Amino acid sequence: MLKAIREFFDRNVAAPDAGGHSIELATAALLVEVVRIDRETSPTEREAVLRAVHEKFGLSGAEADELLRLAEEEVRHATDYYQFTSLINRRFTQEQKQRVIELMWRVAYADAELSAHELHLMRKIAGLLHVPDDAYIAAKLRAKEHAQG
Repeated sequence: MLKAIREFFDRNVAAPDAGGHSIELATAALLVEVVRIDRETSPTEREAVLRAVHEKFGLSGAEADELLRLAEEEVRHATDYYQFTSLINRRFTQEQKQRVIELMWRVAYADAELSAHELHLMRKIAGLLHVPDDAYIAAKLRAKEHAQG
């Protein structure tokens, strides 16, 4: 089964960047980092990541699970965020980057608690993605409304 999923990603996921990452994997890695940053992983946050990658990339449940597994592995071995954010900066439009920030906020709000670590990460990634403050705040408000809705 895992072999079939890997083959799917080899065939269907955007070609990896020179650094070896696909845009889907880079995006999923940032979402996973929101879950990991406060060291209190909840099933609700994990589900929010799965929903986000399904929504963003139209993946099936099994495909989203495999992408999440690969992203968790990448994040465990990452030494910084540049390998992910640089690819996103090259491949995504400003609107797409703002959407990534909104999805990250949705993951952060999934457990109904925002830690100082999550807030710091969100601000840092928004800066690395060159998302303007007004768009950053708008994304946060949309995600908060989504969490309350």
